[in-house]
Amino acid sequence: MTEPAEPYVTKSDYAYQTMREKILSGEFAPGAVLNQAMLAKTIGISTTPLREALRRLKSEGFVELGAHKDAHVTELSGEEARDLLELRRSLDPLAVALAAERRTREDIRKIREAMRAVEPLGSNPGYEDLIAHRRFHVALYTASHNELLIQTLDSLWDKADRYRRVGLQVERDQAERDQKHAEHQGLVDAIVAGDGETASALMLQHIDTSLGAKAATRLGIRPTATPPRNLTPSPARWS
Repeated sequence: MTEPAEPYVTKSDYAYQTMREKILSGEFAPGAVLNQAMLAKTIGISTTPLREALRRLKSEGFVELGAHKDAHVTELSGEEARDLLELRRSLDPLAVALAAERRTREDIRKIREAMRAVEPLGSNPGYEDLIAHRRFHVALYTASHNELLIQTLDSLWDKADRYRRVGLQVERDQAERDQKHAEHQGLVDAIVAGDGETASALMLQHIDTSLGAKAATRLGIRPTATPPRNLTPSPARWS
């Protein structure tokens, strides 16, 4: 049995976080049937807060609810992976360009702190690895200080989180991991330097070779990438 619900604000919050973690970790695979009575017993709550949590997860696209208390984890689709990628190509570069213009000292502190915790994802990342990766990107786009943009990207990342594990089904070699690390560091350095143009271009490159792009391909959709640009920052450039 998992830990009791008391540390959370409500039992529904606890159920939501627990279920979301199990879905993102792959413990509950796409299409898996969710027996609500069994889940409630396992989590240690009644079915009422579980049902509330499932409705919240449904609004984020994680689960589907039937008319007779049936529930299952939402299937993944190549079309949705493509749609998410297309939106991110437009919005993430905009966000980091604004971040380079508007970042505060506190934003920079949070970005650097998040950067220290993130590592290029391996083939079987833990839930905390995925959270660290997301926390880094949240720190970047939060520095844009555009609330509508932040809310939109939050929603996109809620949906895109599950696709990253699909992208990781193709093992990354060390060169690719090093490339991703260099892109992360380049984004940090460009934002700190106030270089929005470089930050935007780096982010676009980062998305075109992202796990989301790999997921779309694995799910039968080949996204149209932007022309490659040699934007990997060298140590001398950012010294």
